[in-house]
Amino acid sequence: MALFVGVTALVLLMACFCDTRESVQLHMDGGRVCRHTPGGTSAESGCRAGRQSPIRTRQQALNLWICAGIYVILSALSACRIASGNDYWVYTSMFSLIAQGRHVSSEFGFNALVRVMQYFFGTEGYSYLPIFGLFSLLTVYFFLRTIYEQGDFFLGSLYLFLMNGYYFSSFNSVRYYLVLAIALYSSKYVLRGEYLKFILWILAAATFHKSVLLVIPVYLGAKWLAGIRLKRWHYIAGALLILSLIFGREIYRFIIFKIYPFYENSMFDQVEYSLTNIAKCAGTLALSLICYKGAIRDNVRNRFYFFLNLGGLVLYTFGAFIPEVSRVAYYLILPQIFLIPNLLRSVEKKGWRRLLTAGTALAFLAYFVLFLRSASDVNIRLLPYLNWIFN
Repeated sequence: MALFVGVTALVLLMACFCDTRESVQLHMDGGRVCRHTPGGTSAESGCRAGRQSPIRTRQQALNLWICAGIYVILSALSACRIASGNDYWVYTSMFSLIAQGRHVSSEFGFNALVRVMQYFFGTEGYSYLPIFGLFSLLTVYFFLRTIYEQGDFFLGSLYLFLMNGYYFSSFNSVRYYLVLAIALYSSKYVLRGEYLKFILWILAAATFHKSVLLVIPVYLGAKWLAGIRLKRWHYIAGALLILSLIFGREIYRFIIFKIYPFYENSMFDQVEYSLTNIAKCAGTLALSLICYKGAIRDNVRNRFYFFLNLGGLVLYTFGAFIPEVSRVAYYLILPQIFLIPNLLRSVEKKGWRRLLTAGTALAFLAYFVLFLRSASDVNIRLLPYLNWIFN
């Protein structure tokens, strides 16, 4: 546990010196590069369309060095693990079955990548270590790059990413967390209106975990809602959706079990309400309503994140009958790491902003403590942490 806490503290300390606002503007505002004159008027500042200048400022260079350092630390901790995660040995057995040409339930893209790695590193002994290492490198890369490109407040987004346990949880379910990272990364194309790129990224990710296909209608729907003013029929449609989850759960279960038949009557086929995730979604919704005028009403990107969070709240509250509902809901609530800092920074009154920020930080810190306390549970098994260098 001390190692996890130490790594978290170190990367957050490094992130304190990272300012990615210009990078976010470049990647999220259609490649418009703006020049800001400190203390100047709007006439003294200007924007131009085009690619980023090859001449980097001192802050931009510092950002890259910091992000590179954070990437090395996080990817190394993940890639060097051994026997860490409740499904670690399940995956090693799956690798063996793939090497033998036997049937496995994983998607063909995952199977093909495993075969390629086995071609270079063999199938005997500890040949599974490079496979886990590759997934670690890719997963951390997509998560960190997305935070760099979409997080207006890099430190705040990284803090929420770590405090929610997303990084450490990626030691489990390596296929799922890779496609979760890709889904979050590809959301920038939805926000920029580059829908073909978005769909191609999701289709590629689906070759590793087909659950990611859900984000195509969900993200596109959230972007559509973010760009319009809601009318009465939108609220009626939302209410009907909730009613369908309450009274039509057997229909949903029938569809789910057609896609994932092995979930039916399994240990995952039970109704479980995640009170912590409901609380996080409800708290984010409350904060959004408090900051609605300053951060949500006229900001398409924040409205996009807002509707995703609302969808996550509906799923956790009324869709608890879905096996492993978080596998679906995480696609919707992970963008909270961008929404919450944007909401807090929009509060105009300094004292009120500090109070809300401190309260939010403490709430997620408490969640992180609870997460670490449960990390040694047999169903999680993130602790004790073992690595192939010393263990």
